[in-house]
Amino acid sequence: MLSGKKVLLGVTGSIAAYKASFLVRLLIKQGAEVRVILTPSARSFVTPLTLATLSKNPVQWEYFGENDPEGKWNNHVDFGLWADLMLIAPATAKTLSKLVSGNCDNLLMGCYLSAKCPVYIAPAMDLDMYQHPSTQHNLSQLKQFGNFVIPAGSGELASGLEGEGRMAEPEEIVSFLEEQLKQGLPLTGKKVLINAGPTYEAIDPVRFIGNHSSGKMGVALAEAALNLGAEVELVLGPNSVVPKSASIKVSHVQSALQMQESVAAKFDNADVTILAAAIADYRPADFVDQKIKKTSAPLEIKLIENPDILAGLGAAKRSDQVLVGFALETQNGLENAEKKLHKKNCDFIVLNSPSANTGFGANTNSVWIIDGKNEPIEIKLKSKIEVAKDILQHIVYKRIAGSI
Repeated sequence: MLSGKKVLLGVTGSIAAYKASFLVRLLIKQGAEVRVILTPSARSFVTPLTLATLSKNPVQWEYFGENDPEGKWNNHVDFGLWADLMLIAPATAKTLSKLVSGNCDNLLMGCYLSAKCPVYIAPAMDLDMYQHPSTQHNLSQLKQFGNFVIPAGSGELASGLEGEGRMAEPEEIVSFLEEQLKQGLPLTGKKVLINAGPTYEAIDPVRFIGNHSSGKMGVALAEAALNLGAEVELVLGPNSVVPKSASIKVSHVQSALQMQESVAAKFDNADVTILAAAIADYRPADFVDQKIKKTSAPLEIKLIENPDILAGLGAAKRSDQVLVGFALETQNGLENAEKKLHKKNCDFIVLNSPSANTGFGANTNSVWIIDGKNEPIEIKLKSKIEVAKDILQHIVYKRIAGSI
């Protein structure tokens, strides 16, 4: 859910500020772009250099840079407009009071008052401070303003007391953000299963039969489904492309038989299954457990057919499931793809063809979406990320919204 999101992280002067470094790393791991704003006192607890290194962006804490001969200033409005969401973690009792009153005496407050995005606040303070009526009033008021308050945790506090007031752990904060972002999305509560990449069919310990699939299209589909609120599982053949978000559950496989086993085990629980992998049609009949030595004699390898994973799923598909297949054709594409649609009991077939700008290894694609009931829909050349969004939107609005 955080993949591609722009997160403005505000850090205030609390002992819990050390957790901000772990929080930044988690947000980056989830695919977010992060910029950090400190209050001046926060620098006593965590260094700007640490957060700048982890976020890969400069860290700011004042309107004007120290001894800047050009007189440049950090525009709080620009930060507020840039962000898809703002997160203040940790938020001290002092900062909570300023957020409620609008006391704009530092850069972080200026960014908060300029933000046009959702704001999430993770309070951190000692037990007595957290329980004080003024703090509870401020938290209640911030919720009434439309902000989201991430509940404080209980445990040992810096004072030595035990109780409520410690900042939520970075993992809990990221989980809270993701759950909130899912609300109202069309695939929230749905499980999407996708396969991607090639398969490698071993000849001997060092050689295999394979293809040039990069897995980029399938990975893009997984990320697009996640951004629509789905719980996503990706069965990935051998390749170097992986999802940006750690929320996508990835199972790595090598061969078509391994791909079949992994997909079949997950299929029954999936609401939507998209088979985008380029699975080898054949595999060697026999695996040689030692490297085959080169000789002057011709080498013959007997091949046997791999199982048709799409046909197998089509035969087992329930009426409440959506099954999408991919077809790569070099001639009579629409005709052959529609035959595949009916033969394998799919709801949709996505047709593409290999060229310099589409297909294996390319960052762009151009496809047709075929459902056998309506005229095929052409998606003209664009990035695979954008094509994935179009495919998912079509599935959502044509089928899922009305039947699942």
